[in-house]
Amino acid sequence: MNRVEFSAANGCIDIKVDGVALEAHARRAELESASAAGQADLAGAYAGLTPLHTVRWPSRHFLGAPALGEPDGDTVLLGCDCGDWGCWPLLAQVDVTAATVTWRNFSNEHRPDWDLSGLGPFTFDRDQYEAALRTTQEP
Repeated sequence: MNRVEFSAANGCIDIKVDGVALEAHARRAELESASAAGQADLAGAYAGLTPLHTVRWPSRHFLGAPALGEPDGDTVLLGCDCGDWGCWPLLAQVDVTAATVTWRNFSNEHRPDWDLSGLGPFTFDRDQYEAALRTTQEP
């Protein structure tokens, strides 16, 4: 299983998967498609989510009930580095069971032709996942 870390530092929710920033995982997956489109600089050009009050614990945003997302139910995991999540969202389907949380079918709605099949799926132990989310709760 994968391991997730959430951090509410710097005014946004940052995410690491297996000790690596989710942006770096996305960059690796997007680089070939972005380079082919002449936009290599856009690969992985994401930032943590804001506003904090919308996505930090006890929000169910990262547990399959997105506060920010799309009509199809996908969850925004990262937003644009400009601070507007809708400008450049990294989306995924979030599946929650009693024992696990899985992120799969990653996409960026502004580049539907980019191949993100190399990103995930990531499956987390639900107890570890929720413990990591709780660290984002406002003090």
